[in-house]
Amino acid sequence: MVTGSDENNNGWSIAQGLVVKTLVLIGGALLIKRFTKSKTRWDHAHFVSHSLSGEKFTKEQASRDPDNYFNIRMLTCPAAEMVDGSKVLYFEQAFWRTPQRPFRQRFYMVKPCPKELKCDVEVSSYAIRDPEEYKNFCDRPKAQRPQTEEVISDIAEHLTTIHLKRCERGKRCLYQGSTPVGGFPNSWNGATHCTSELSILKNNEVHMWDKGYDDEGNQVWGVKEGPYEFKPAVNSSYDDLYTPLTFPLQTVEKRIEGSFVLEE
Repeated sequence: MVTGSDENNNGWSIAQGLVVKTLVLIGGALLIKRFTKSKTRWDHAHFVSHSLSGEKFTKEQASRDPDNYFNIRMLTCPAAEMVDGSKVLYFEQAFWRTPQRPFRQRFYMVKPCPKELKCDVEVSSYAIRDPEEYKNFCDRPKAQRPQTEEVISDIAEHLTTIHLKRCERGKRCLYQGSTPVGGFPNSWNGATHCTSELSILKNNEVHMWDKGYDDEGNQVWGVKEGPYEFKPAVNSSYDDLYTPLTFPLQTVEKRIEGSFVLEE
């Protein structure tokens, strides 16, 4: 015989079960929403800044194709932050044998693309007012580096801007982009303009391809076979890294003119 008390208890148990199930469903939905939440514009910019930072080499590429590529060390690190949140990175490239003698130095400014453009991240490069002061900036203790205000005041001529878009699913890249059609003015080695392409891949791998062209559209500097592939260093030491280059350093420095724009 079922009493009124038993019926009340059964009803209460069913109600409790429904409440628990509802809470579980709501919690699961919130958890899914949290993990699938769309990234903000600044999330993309911060991810690209992080991917560009660090010590990277083209060792593997130079081993595969020593006739066209050098083992280059690329070193990038945060240098300042602008009032609007844009990250300023210091960037330099050098032969792996002589990291203390960079042949290219730049500031990168990384921020979200303007809303009117169909892209995610804007990466602009700038000349440095006095490059000598910034040699090996990332290798120095922070107290011995130029500080934020000095860095901002040393941002000089605007050189290029690359607009990056997220890559489609299934592609090897995460972000990819280039300079606008027509590139930017450049007068080195007979060029009238230059273009740049940039790809951010998984594991902080970065591909860069800079090329200079004359008025007739002929490529007058920059590697022709494809971008340089910079991969993060296994460790911070570059003394024991393998290089396929066995000819004198002077020869290498002369050949570099065909692949990179040296500091003016």
